[in-house]
Amino acid sequence: MRKACLNAVYELARQDKRVLFFGSDIAAGTLAQFQKEMPDRYFMEGVSEANIIGVMSGLAMNGKIPYLNTIAVFSTRRCYEQILLDAAMHNLKIRIIGSGGGLVYAPLGPTHLAFEDMSLMRIIPNMTIVAPCDAEEMKRLMPRTLDHEGPMYIRLGKGGDPIVSSPDKDFKIGKAILMRKGRDALVVSTGVTLKLVLDAAEELKTRGVELKVLHMHTVKPIDRAAIMEAAFGVKTIITVEEHSVIGGLGSAVAEIVAEAGFSPAKKFLRIGLPDLFPDKYGSQEKLMNFYGLTKEKIVSALSGFLNT
Repeated sequence: MRKACLNAVYELARQDKRVLFFGSDIAAGTLAQFQKEMPDRYFMEGVSEANIIGVMSGLAMNGKIPYLNTIAVFSTRRCYEQILLDAAMHNLKIRIIGSGGGLVYAPLGPTHLAFEDMSLMRIIPNMTIVAPCDAEEMKRLMPRTLDHEGPMYIRLGKGGDPIVSSPDKDFKIGKAILMRKGRDALVVSTGVTLKLVLDAAEELKTRGVELKVLHMHTVKPIDRAAIMEAAFGVKTIITVEEHSVIGGLGSAVAEIVAEAGFSPAKKFLRIGLPDLFPDKYGSQEKLMNFYGLTKEKIVSALSGFLNT
């Protein structure tokens, strides 16, 4: 997914001289071809994220479209004020590519786990948040980022994620994609958790449970109309995300459900990271298992919730 994203930045830069690339604390040789062909639009700024956002904002004020790639925790926490005041307040076209959203950097410990990145970005006015589910969907997203108004946060997975998206389903920023029809519950997911949800849906189908699956690749602006339409006819709504249950996808959907005033009321469940500092070390897979973000634990949680 990361490779697909950065390759797309390179292709966009070849087509449009407004495009600039900024890197911060990333591997040597990243986008080397970009640097070779367009050195005046390639910037490697070390570990100075707040300064980078300021520079990018100034360039965006002068008609440029800068893309920044660095680890998600550093592109959100460390330069939050600059994102809010320099970029978002002026509704500037800067693109923040957050590598390793969620538990990807589990081997580096809690300081590198982006468990609240979408929550931080979601509260900022004018900000768009996208979390593609795989590399192919990333390829469909990137051309649409070029002229999208305002700042954007692009959340990346680890890379090598299974392909579950389909080119047959139209991709538009801000428009959810119905991946599966069902009558028993609506499950809304974002990013790489879509794969887990689809696998869980297949498992539950063998037990006579039909899940409706809505892929919310854009967490902000969230597709309220799609949620309302998909919620019709089901009694239960569940969200799944590799993010804190506070402030991310689950909170966004909960706000819509609460304000909708469904009668009778819908049962609602958020599946994600609990409200704590994820302080474990290991692989992404091990931490997702520890915090219940696996197909098996999603099936168990859904089964128990649907039977209450």
